[in-house]
Amino acid sequence: MENFPNISTLLEQRRETNPAKVFLLSEADGRSWTYSEFDTTVRRMANMLTSKGVGKGDVVSLLLQNSAEYIIAYFACFRAGAIAGPINSLLKPAEINWAITNSEATLVLAESGLAHAAFRNCPPNFPEIFILDNADHAATDFDGDSPLADISPCDEAILIHTSGTTGKPKGCLLTHGNLLANSRQITEWLGFEKDDRLLTIMPLFHMNAVTVTTMTALYCGGSTVISKKFSASRFWNVISSYEITSFGSVAAMLSMLLKMNQGPRINDVNANGSGGLDLNSQPSSLKFAMCGSAPVPAEVLRNFEDTFGCLVVEGYGLSESTCRSTFNPPNTSRRPGSCGMPIGNEMNVFDENDNEVAAGELGEIVLRGPNIFKGYFKDSAATQLAFTSGWFHTGDIGYRDIDGYYYIADRKSDMIIRGGENIYPREIDDLLYAHAAVAAAAVIGVPDDIYGDEVVAFVILKDGAAATESDLIEHCRQYLADYKCPKLVYFISDIPKGPTGKLLKRELAKLYFSETR
Repeated sequence: MENFPNISTLLEQRRETNPAKVFLLSEADGRSWTYSEFDTTVRRMANMLTSKGVGKGDVVSLLLQNSAEYIIAYFACFRAGAIAGPINSLLKPAEINWAITNSEATLVLAESGLAHAAFRNCPPNFPEIFILDNADHAATDFDGDSPLADISPCDEAILIHTSGTTGKPKGCLLTHGNLLANSRQITEWLGFEKDDRLLTIMPLFHMNAVTVTTMTALYCGGSTVISKKFSASRFWNVISSYEITSFGSVAAMLSMLLKMNQGPRINDVNANGSGGLDLNSQPSSLKFAMCGSAPVPAEVLRNFEDTFGCLVVEGYGLSESTCRSTFNPPNTSRRPGSCGMPIGNEMNVFDENDNEVAAGELGEIVLRGPNIFKGYFKDSAATQLAFTSGWFHTGDIGYRDIDGYYYIADRKSDMIIRGGENIYPREIDDLLYAHAAVAAAAVIGVPDDIYGDEVVAFVILKDGAAATESDLIEHCRQYLADYKCPKLVYFISDIPKGPTGKLLKRELAKLYFSETR
């Protein structure tokens, strides 16, 4: 087992060991960087950050779409001792500005298209915005040695916003040690080696893409291919052309690939451009798909494997566990329906008094280990609450079987997971309440064949007020990312409540299913 004090030391070691090996490939434009070239560009970008006054412990917000620049920006922050603060590029300007301000960022690295849309009306004392459309060009004037900051495994590397059960975002602080530990755990559990080439197709503002297919590729001495976004129609062409051995995904992606395979055969182009890639005989380079964020429906998993001959390895984790805490074994020991076994951290199931429950009994999933986050940014109360009894309490309900495989039975509070994105209904409830015609509102998630969950709102209008479904959806779209907005709105006369006044959202789910029968 290799030990490194920080992420930049790992990169330096990989450069020394195999400088000419290609580490990073950009699928969008064909660019590539060897380990030597990547490290040189990162050092120049770190010099640029230092020239802007960024020092150890400062937050640098990253507002970029998937690109080589995004990955270079992360590693430049790591080298300078700064904390990378990825911002969800799907958010609306007000949400983006709040995330940047809340993290007390000293600098924003943004691509021009996103910056133009997001920063028209910046609040006072907003940090400087540096446009990063091309890392090589941006770093040209910053040659020279880039001294590595004095960084220990306990120093923060990433500040990523993750929502609590009330929907209020919290800043999750992940250290260099957390990222190194989780990338090592994933590498060892899944058996990745220097010949592996991983496809980074999940958004880099989530830890899945950062850890599972970027940091892990570095840790094993392999390569990563960065795609701008997922495209079901082009997916297998990318797999074949770049000889991908594994990729990260969510259940919605697998469903979309299955949907694309229905009807006429898709004649993708193979690596030599002659066409004729047989979708039922996938490239020999591909070993398995990694899938997380939400459980894969058993039918989707079975159909995907039968259709494409590609094993699906499910896992479980949270931003607070850096990314993955469990994976199924990537072999015949895998158990469909289970999120697998712990890959290096400790895991247990506790009752409401923090006592361990027996195998097969439901309880709260708890975690501890080197990949578990440091705490919530400037929120000691939330941190203390999360770490009662020395374990991180996930809020997820599940159980383990007698063989040590874990199963997730329910989700945190009422959280909705749509296409891998976490959505907390409270945020949407509050926005609907703010509409002049709305007396009451409640949002739930309902099953969806493609996205896993879909957002549905139940609304009571004020006496004499009028509003249509389109009116309320458009109201939400003005303030929230599109994926958070309701896709259906039902107008009702009453929202069921319990004896304490709590909304009974399970009763709304029953109402939804009765309406859709």
